[in-house]
Amino acid sequence: MIRTEELHSCNGTLKSRSGQKQTENYTLKNGYHKNEKVQKNGNGFHQPRVRGEDSFEEAPMYVAVLTYMGYGIVILFGYFRDFLRAVGLEKCHQAQEREEQKDFVPLYQDFENFYKRNLYMRVRDNWNRPICSLPGPVFDLMERVSDDYNWTFRLTGRTIENVINMGSYNYLGFAENNVDFLKTVAEKTRQYGVGVCSTRQELGNFSIHEELEHLVADFLGVESAMAFGMGFATNSMNIPALVGKGCLILSDELNHTSLILGARLSGATIRVFKHNSIHEDL
Repeated sequence: MIRTEELHSCNGTLKSRSGQKQTENYTLKNGYHKNEKVQKNGNGFHQPRVRGEDSFEEAPMYVAVLTYMGYGIVILFGYFRDFLRAVGLEKCHQAQEREEQKDFVPLYQDFENFYKRNLYMRVRDNWNRPICSLPGPVFDLMERVSDDYNWTFRLTGRTIENVINMGSYNYLGFAENNVDFLKTVAEKTRQYGVGVCSTRQELGNFSIHEELEHLVADFLGVESAMAFGMGFATNSMNIPALVGKGCLILSDELNHTSLILGARLSGATIRVFKHNSIHEDL
């Protein structure tokens, strides 16, 4: 067990604080040091905290070459199979537009349909697996098989147990049936309810929202922050409301599509920098 008064975690790196005065309060509240001192410059703004650099193992050259060769071969076979479908030698299982809808704007680009038909279908069984338990660190899967090369699936009635959960929206563990995990959730639900039923500009602004924004601003070392509900539209719709023509947006090359779309819709000038290398590229 790590004593919180001796060690402080910052971006995955533990730093000793044993040399500081023990009179300071380092009690953690949801990962936040309540009485932690914040450094400010002469203008009264928070100094940004020093962050550790991310490190990634570069793939060997032969791995990259074989990967591109594999994609190239599969794409060539995909065009060949599309030719067989066009002449009627192979059946296409994908939904197709009716003849009277041919003049409508397509919902997907041509290559998206091609990729789904000929590449994604080969490995489709790796995604969207139905579960039959709580989405905790491990869960149970409903076994399914395909008789038409992953175009359709049928359940076998058997269960695959204790599968490691490698991707889930259950970030905070709210979906787990554990009383200890849900004590804070239950307390806040009794205090604030399960929803605000209004926008923050009207009746939906609670003290907990303002507390969150203060915590975010302190964590980022900035003057203030705004918190929105998570979602694609949050970024794509709010960025154009904050910036416009004549503004400059510095964008990380690995930003989410919602951020990229919002920046483009804003009409602002965009400068892209390499991931986590803003000081080197700009």
